Amino acid sequence: MQKLKKLFADFSELVMFKHSVFSLPFIFIAMLVASYHDSGSGWFGLRLIFLGALAAVTARNFAMGVNRYFDRDIDIINPRTKGRPSVDGRVSNAQMIGFIFINAILFVVVAYFVNTLAFELSLPILVVLGAYTLFKRFSALAHLILGISLGLAPIAGVVAVSGEITLWSLYLAVGVMFWVAGFDLLYSLQDIAFDKANNLHSIPSKFGAKKTMWIARVFHFLAVLFWIAFVKEANLGLWAQMAVFFSAMMLTYEHYIVNKDFTKIDKAFFTVNGYLGFVFILLIIVEVA
Repeated sequence: MQKLKKLFADFSELVMFKHSVFSLPFIFIAMLVASYHDSGSGWFGLRLIFLGALAAVTARNFAMGVNRYFDRDIDIINPRTKGRPSVDGRVSNAQMIGFIFINAILFVVVAYFVNTLAFELSLPILVVLGAYTLFKRFSALAHLILGISLGLAPIAGVVAVSGEITLWSLYLAVGVMFWVAGFDLLYSLQDIAFDKANNLHSIPSKFGAKKTMWIARVFHFLAVLFWIAFVKEANLGLWAQMAVFFSAMMLTYEHYIVNKDFTKIDKAFFTVNGYLGFVFILLIIVEVA
């Protein structure tokens, strides 16, 4: 039992399970709004709550597993990442491969039980989720690929409830894409020297810290604009508008923290962005209640 608990803890650290707070709120935001449009109620049932959560977790586990497996050669020489379970021996290569395939299969099976469109999109989604690791080997656009990966969450949410992709869900998804890409830029500032020394492609290593900060600000400004478009297209009211307003305030605070002190990047990355998703979904729940 102790060995099983330790293995679970190691895999939880491997995929940074606590960072699920970034994608989970937005899949359920899309499900809430889709249900509200379809039936006049935000309640979409326990079955879809379970399947939605399982799809989000398995998709993220797959993406993080692929990332950790293929990044072993980079992580082992980076002082910030050399203690990860994927490189210090706590999780073997065979265990990681098994973990990747199990989560991929589970994701496809869950999609099958959701609806036909979800099942048809499951494999293309896995391809996109796995692309981030390869992209950063040759392109600074990897930050946007990561954004697209998490931006798929609201698309998956509306497909699960409505069986279609709506314009408002695309606005929500693009907003998530720019939000994630923006905070990934800030997070990547920690590795700017390492990326330059090891010829890794990232916006910070290519353009420097100051320009990266400005690009992140532009990305977050675009995120807010697309979230405004989402609220308008979805015909949502005051509470949803407040969700966007508070998100804008939190992103502003995030940039203030990082601009003032680079050592506070972890606080900006996890704490502020984690609260953003929580506040956003809470106000959407009030909106559709």
